[in-house]
Amino acid sequence: QVQLVESGGGLVQAGGSLRLSCAASGRTFSSYAMGWFRQAPGKERDFVAAISGSGDGTYYADSEKGRFTISRDNAKNTVYLQMNSLKPEDTAVYYCAAERGGVVAGTAEEYDYWGQGTQVTVSS
Repeated sequence: QVQLVESGGGLVQAGGSLRLSCAASGRTFSSYAMGWFRQAPGKERDFVAAISGSGDGTYYADSEKGRFTISRDNAKNTVYLQMNSLKPEDTAVYYCAAERGGVVAGTAEEYDYWGQGTQVTVSS
C-alpha cells in the first residue's frame, strides 16, 4: 500500500510558475512509476506527465511539453511537477498517482494509488 500526499498548489497569475510535490509512503518508492493528472470542473481526469521508477524515462501530454517538467527524488520518496508559463486553462485539481508495475503510463486506469489532489488556479 502506498499513500500519496500532494502539496504546492495555489493561486498564480497567468505566465507564472508553480512546483507541485507528491510525498509517498513506503519503502519501495523507486519501483513505482509515478504520474501526474489533472481534473477541471465538469471534465474528465487528464494525463499530464509520468516518470519511470529510476527517473530516466519521462512522458508528457502534448499540451504540456516544454512547459511542465516531471522529476523525482527517490531518496526523499517525492515526485515533483514544475509548471512554467501557466495559463488559465491549466486551472484544475492536480493528482499524483503510482503505478506499481513500474510502467510509465498515460491513462488513469493503469495507476494503482492516488493522492487527494491539490488545487491549482491560474488567473488571467
